[in-house]
Amino acid sequence: MSEIELGRRTITTRHVELWCRLCAADPNEVRRLLAEQSAMARMWIPYADLNSGGLAAAQKSIRQLYEELAVAQSYQPKVIAGMAQTESYTRAALTGVLTEQRVDTTEPEADVEAAVAERMSRQKLLSRAGARWFFLIEEPVLWYRPYDRRLHREQLRHLLELRRRPNVFLGIIPVGADRRGVHPEEAFDITDGTLVTVELVSGYLSVTRPEEVALYRATWDRLWALAVNGLAAVALIRAALERLDRHTGV
Repeated sequence: MSEIELGRRTITTRHVELWCRLCAADPNEVRRLLAEQSAMARMWIPYADLNSGGLAAAQKSIRQLYEELAVAQSYQPKVIAGMAQTESYTRAALTGVLTEQRVDTTEPEADVEAAVAERMSRQKLLSRAGARWFFLIEEPVLWYRPYDRRLHREQLRHLLELRRRPNVFLGIIPVGADRRGVHPEEAFDITDGTLVTVELVSGYLSVTRPEEVALYRATWDRLWALAVNGLAAVALIRAALERLDRHTGV
């Protein structure tokens, strides 16, 4: 127990069952605790586990979620969301993941290409009837340039085209917005108002407890209220593009 309490050992189903038996716990309480343990076990996935089968396998593992959702809400304060990326942006991003997350794969280039192909195939779901896709970004994302100018220019133009889709909604929070205490948050995605996923430096967090999901939904509402849409969003993207066009080189 002390090892678990000190965070040196992960609690397993066997631990819960043993503890409940020693405490003569009520059967209903046993079921509740086992369900909570199961939920907690699925809540956190280190990237080493997520990418254990390679980048392509990791991309395919979330395909069904995107095929079945009705409403997707993605907030990004640093990067372009995966479903809104161009093929070149995705390739550059996933190539970086190989190194940053130390993905163990025998054929890195082939794995990246397969992962890129899977994400591009998944983007076709943006046209799926009955699904709505909300992308919310902080304005600095338009200016951050982790890759060369050509690639970034292509990505910004893609955003202009993406927002034209009838079931895609793009919101951009201007740098000069009167935030009134609403600070930028960590990147997160909300699926159908019941699942929140957060990509952190070391792993992938899934939140399903209603009271915790409600906090993210409230945060989304506060952030979305700060965003501009339509022509005002287009103006911000074009301003970033014009700055790129004034420069030459990579």
